[in-house]
Amino acid sequence: MNIREYENYHEDKTHGDMDFPYNTYLCTIPQDFSQVPLHWHDEIEIVYVKKGCGSLTLDFRTFPIKAPSIALILPGRLHSIEGEKDVRMEYENIIFHPNLLLSGQADVCSRNFLLPLIAGTITVPSVFSPVYPYYEDIAAPIDACDEICRTKPQGYELFIKSRLFELFYVLNNRCRNLVKDQGNRQTIEKMKIVSKYVENHYGEKITIADVAAACGFSESHFMRYFRKTMGTSFVEYLKDYRLTMAARLLTTSDSTVLAIASAVGFDSLSWFNRAFRARYKMSPNQFRRTPEQPPRR
Repeated sequence: MNIREYENYHEDKTHGDMDFPYNTYLCTIPQDFSQVPLHWHDEIEIVYVKKGCGSLTLDFRTFPIKAPSIALILPGRLHSIEGEKDVRMEYENIIFHPNLLLSGQADVCSRNFLLPLIAGTITVPSVFSPVYPYYEDIAAPIDACDEICRTKPQGYELFIKSRLFELFYVLNNRCRNLVKDQGNRQTIEKMKIVSKYVENHYGEKITIADVAAACGFSESHFMRYFRKTMGTSFVEYLKDYRLTMAARLLTTSDSTVLAIASAVGFDSLSWFNRAFRARYKMSPNQFRRTPEQPPRR
């Protein structure tokens, strides 16, 4: 794989085809990647944990996730995923665009539930586990969609849409407003700008002045805001993001370490090697060869 063809795992891919924007991805931490960095997108995402455990951060709230559990991530929500140390976590990513369910006209389903849910004016829980009273009702339509996707018979799209409507019926009928939105919307919106800027430009030279300007902050205010919000400096956050992207490339491409270092924004190979070793406790070449990593695709 050419290094420029590699796109942040599946975040920049089209999720499904244009006519039916629904797709699933099987993921494993740390084999596929060490973590999923903070990001957001316009699709609805379901994280269905099948084995192991880890944590999901959603709009700065951290939720433990342990198999079996299901996390619902609505459009525009900042989120990241991490595994527990020395624990393999396997999960399914189910990603689909809200337009799959929204009518071209403002029908009662869209007006009374789907659009308010996406806008945050009504709320549902973010994570469901078997201790939750309606866990089986939440899991059943997702499992049914998984099963039919194995063969995709004629008309399977109709079946998937029907089961997704069933899922949102359960959320509306039994889970609506069981939780309150505890996020600081202004802080979240600013961090969405930062995360998207880093996602789009991490391979380039990024200065604090660049990101501060994107947020409408002065440099000093941005540095204080970022450390207060994230608990670390922006420089450390950017370095960590770049190293995560580098780790993915080491296990999914045949590009040289020098090419990977340059592609993720390090202008010095020696600096990249030192930073990578400090993060992963091994050199990039050792990381690429270690049996725990998946074979290069």
